[in-house]
Amino acid sequence: MLKIYNDGRRITASISGDIDHHAARELRVSIDEVIASSRPELLIIDMAEVGFMDSSGVGLILGRLKAVKAVGGELLVKNAKKEIADMIRFSGLSYVIVNSEKRDYSTL
Repeated sequence: MLKIYNDGRRITASISGDIDHHAARELRVSIDEVIASSRPELLIIDMAEVGFMDSSGVGLILGRLKAVKAVGGELLVKNAKKEIADMIRFSGLSYVIVNSEKRDYSTL
């Protein structure tokens, strides 16, 4: 399930459930539509409610990173569980992960 919060310059995509091949495809389409129409400065992917993610989730993040950079924006992933954050880090995308214990999200 996906909830999108859009204030015009920043989009938060709050994902819940598992991210596998099928779910990643649906999420990609929905998030890309919002990126194309809003051209955000920042895309935040909130993974607080994601229980499982396979390599399709890494592909989802990488693809959205490319899409948001194409419109001049940045991407951050927040609230990823340790196992999911580790998978993202091992994929070379550690710079997109923000640690909820060390960062004030009120500015995001």
